[in-house]
Amino acid sequence: MNIKRKQILLGFMITCLLASPVAVAGADWNMFHENAQRTGYLDQPADFTPTVWYFSTQGSIKSSPAILNKVAYFGSSDGHIYAVNLEDGTKLWDYKTDGAVVSSPSISGDYLYVGSKDGYLYAQDIKNGDVKWKYKTGNSLESSPLVSNNMVYVGSNDGRVYAIYKSNGTKKWEYNTGNAVKSSPIISGDYLITGSDDGKLYALNIENGDKNWEYTTGDKVQSSPAVMNNVVYVGSDDGKLYAININNGTLKWNYDMGKPVDSSPTIDTNDNSLFVGADNGKMMCLDTRNGAEKWSYNASGAVKTSAAVVKNKIVFGSDGGTVYIVNKYNGNVEWNYNPGYGIINQAIQSSPAVYGNMIYVGAGDGSLYALNNDKMNGPTSIYTYYLGGALVILIIFLVAVRMIRNRRKKAE
Repeated sequence: MNIKRKQILLGFMITCLLASPVAVAGADWNMFHENAQRTGYLDQPADFTPTVWYFSTQGSIKSSPAILNKVAYFGSSDGHIYAVNLEDGTKLWDYKTDGAVVSSPSISGDYLYVGSKDGYLYAQDIKNGDVKWKYKTGNSLESSPLVSNNMVYVGSNDGRVYAIYKSNGTKKWEYNTGNAVKSSPIISGDYLITGSDDGKLYALNIENGDKNWEYTTGDKVQSSPAVMNNVVYVGSDDGKLYAININNGTLKWNYDMGKPVDSSPTIDTNDNSLFVGADNGKMMCLDTRNGAEKWSYNASGAVKTSAAVVKNKIVFGSDGGTVYIVNKYNGNVEWNYNPGYGIINQAIQSSPAVYGNMIYVGAGDGSLYALNNDKMNGPTSIYTYYLGGALVILIIFLVAVRMIRNRRKKAE
């Protein structure tokens, strides 16, 4: 059942219940969440007009937006890749793949690179979505591609990491980890670093795919790594956040979050802070130097998103359906936004992108939301219209009941 049908059914169910007698221009996002520090932030051009809006697709949105020249590019579980105008939320184009798109796109030059659960890595013209080439892997793609120089690097659920020439879509090398690779790779120096469901973090030579080192955690590594000062930070489903020396793969420190860590760490280089979420709903701020806890915040559900940093705040979503804007120094909530308004909460697993004073984030209800951080508001949710319609019907129903009773009294 697609999202629109679910929404129509939801509106009908609410109605029945209430009616019952009981009742920056040119900036290039060249990897997942913009850069190795995972800040997810771009300066907004001076001629940009910020407005709140939402854009609805036919499936949940776990893909995180890539932004170039006032256009957001993202995927949906309805199988489409979308290009949407950032100023008003209008669709510029869409392209249908044969599988859900949870991978986050990467942009390089005039092309968009994104994976689909149909197993293909796509290279598309950003102007119209036309496919330049596509490369078939052995299983679905959930990892977000990384573009560097003339190469595209991506993991596949076939257990392999691929290096593909971005010019023609041919393979340079592949490395078999032995289990699904949902973690999104990053590059630091000569190393391509990524996690695998075999529980290991790998450092591969970017030229030939040879393994330089591996580090074994206690469970799957679906978190995407981040790097600062020759230290790799990554989460594991064993509930720990690891800090690993990039030169030799030895452990520097780890921190026990208590539940699986699918969230990708965000690093604020200004004050040695690392922000990461866990499935127990905690958003933690740790000291990058030693893993000491600075503060923690308990969200309404599992935190699988990677936080974005904007000025003195961080932005992240939770499975409880809320987008949180939290002070990065003390963990106090500045404001939050819930498109379900507590009626039917839809998980927020798309990592937010911040464009100047605007926040863009996808939700499980199939919509991409544009929020104004300065004004601390977002668009009126579709559920509000359902409630409004349900209340109108309820009023009509009560009036009709009263009229029938009055007629009966007159008849007596």
